[in-house]
Amino acid sequence: MDQHIAESVGRPDLIRLDDRLVCLRFETMKVVSALAAVRHLLDTGTVRRGDTLLDSSSGIYAHALALACHRYGMRCHIIGSTTVDQTLRTQLTALGATLEQMEPCNDLKLDQKRRVERVHEILAEHPEYHWMRQYHDDIHYLGYRSIADRIRHATGTEALTIVGGVGTGASTGALARYLREDAPGVELVGVQPYGSVTFGAEHVFDPEIIIAGIGSSIPFRNVTHELYDVLHWVSFDAACAGSIDLLRRHAVFAGLSTGAGYLAARWERDRSPERTVLFIAPDTGHRYVDTVYARHREATPLADLAPREVTDQSQLALPWSRMHWNRTPA
Repeated sequence: MDQHIAESVGRPDLIRLDDRLVCLRFETMKVVSALAAVRHLLDTGTVRRGDTLLDSSSGIYAHALALACHRYGMRCHIIGSTTVDQTLRTQLTALGATLEQMEPCNDLKLDQKRRVERVHEILAEHPEYHWMRQYHDDIHYLGYRSIADRIRHATGTEALTIVGGVGTGASTGALARYLREDAPGVELVGVQPYGSVTFGAEHVFDPEIIIAGIGSSIPFRNVTHELYDVLHWVSFDAACAGSIDLLRRHAVFAGLSTGAGYLAARWERDRSPERTVLFIAPDTGHRYVDTVYARHREATPLADLAPREVTDQSQLALPWSRMHWNRTPA
C-alpha cells in the first residue's frame, strides 16, 4: 500500500497499443524524479526536514516538487513560468508551496531567462534554500531506475526503442542508461521542439509555441547527448495532430509532448518491423483542452505527415524533421 499520493501519481501505466507500440503513461511523470531526488538529499544529509527546496518550472515539475515536499515535510518555493494555469496555481497553494509566477510573456526564451535570474536572486537572499537544479543535476535520473526495471520485465529489451521528449534529459536519458546496463542495443529516440538549443534548433522559429517540457531556450547540463540515436523535431501543429490521433485511435488523453512522441514513435515503428517501440506520455491532456483538443476538427491526418530527413541542423524545417544522431557527444 502506498504511504502517500505522490507514490501513486508517479507510478506509470504500460499500455500496449498494438503488437509493437507501447505507451508508458504517467499522470505526472516528474513526480518520479522529484521523489527520488528529495529522498536522496535527505538520506545523504544534504537537506533536512523543514528546509526549503527551490526551483523553476513551466508546470509539471512544480507539481511534482510540491508533492515530494509534502511527502517528506519540506517547504517548497517555485518560480513559475507564465504558462502555469489556474488549476495548478490552486493545487500548489493548497499543498503549501509558494509560487512566484512570471508576468505574461510571448517569448519563452525571455520567460526562462527571467525565471533563472529570479532563482539566483532568491539564493542570494536565502543561501539556506536548496536549489533542486532540475535542469542541471543528474540526481533527477535516480527515480527512473525502477521504471526501467518495469519496462525490462514487461517488454524485454531485445530490439527495444524508447521514444520521448528530451526535456531536461532525466526521463529519456535515464531510461536508456539503466536499460543499456544489460542491453546496449536499446535505441533512444529524442523528441525536440523547434527553437530548442539542446540539439541546435534555436534558429528555426515555430509560429505557435516552443512545446514546454521537451526543449529549452537555455542550455540544460543534465542532457547526455551521446545517449541518443535519432532525433525528431516536431512543430506545435504536428504535435497537436499526434495528440488528437492518439485520443481518437487509442482513447489515451495526454498532453502535447505525448502527441509529439507518439508521432515519432509511429514513424520509428513503421520503419523497424523487428523492433518494439515504447513512447513516453508524461502527463494527461487536461491543461491542453483549450489549446489542443478544442482544435480537433482542424487536426492534420497523420497519414498526411512525414518527417523531412536531414543530415545536419541547417536543413531543419517545419513541421517535422528527423536526423540520425548516432550517440554523438554534444
